[in-house]
Amino acid sequence: MHILSALFIDTIDARSIPGPTTRLDLTGVQFSAPAPEPFPFTWAPHLVVIIHCGNDEPSNAVLEVTFLRDGEQVARNAQPLQIEPGKFSYRLVRAELPFDAPGTVEAHCRIDLTPAIVVPYTMMPAVEE
Repeated sequence: MHILSALFIDTIDARSIPGPTTRLDLTGVQFSAPAPEPFPFTWAPHLVVIIHCGNDEPSNAVLEVTFLRDGEQVARNAQPLQIEPGKFSYRLVRAELPFDAPGTVEAHCRIDLTPAIVVPYTMMPAVEE
């Protein structure tokens, strides 16, 4: 199995179209946000990980996402995967991320012991109106 994509999003919708296919509609893909309130606070963005299992690959694995800030782990999620060979799937990962100040958290996404795909998420200062 391998990761095709990992993105922070607002919503995901799966819809069928004629034939044996499915469409994924991703809304609000994002890599940063303005602080919604004064620091400190906890933020829980949605991360979608899209995965493919090759025809000749095992159908069971583990998706692990480790959230790091300045090299220090602030959250972790591990979940089993079972994907039929030759098929695609997705998993939603949501972690509660503490923010004491503006900064970036990196989501390190990997399947079993494969190299990680790193997706940054930056919390910026609040926007003054």
